[in-house]
Amino acid sequence: MSNSQQEIIAFIDKLAEAGSNYRMDEMEGLYTDDLGFLVLMPDGGIARFSKSEMFAEFRSRRDAGEEPLSTEKQVLHIEEEEDGATAILYRRMSPKAAAAFYELRLKCIGGSWKVAGETVVPWPDLTTVTGFLPPRER
Repeated sequence: MSNSQQEIIAFIDKLAEAGSNYRMDEMEGLYTDDLGFLVLMPDGGIARFSKSEMFAEFRSRRDAGEEPLSTEKQVLHIEEEEDGATAILYRRMSPKAAAAFYELRLKCIGGSWKVAGETVVPWPDLTTVTGFLPPRER
């Protein structure tokens, strides 16, 4: 594992810890201002939330006295680019919530990692996953 991958994993650990504990001041510095947070909805559509919308939800949970979220996650893959990276994670925020497949789109800005985008979809039932292409016939 490269040094930059270790840095990215440390950043993801910090991100999960800050977000799960509703530490809004810390979270502010971990996301770009133009964050795009995409979520697959039950009707099959995609909802896009801005940084301010996502933060409002976390702030509301904190202010209502909600228990911290779980930091349960597993980094499955990191794809490095010139000044950024994409990380694929398994993430579960609570035993009461469904597990999710997260794609984090990261940018390195001034030597620090920040989340520029997230995509969240339900974790698949791996017993039914057969591949995204049909079987070869020839």
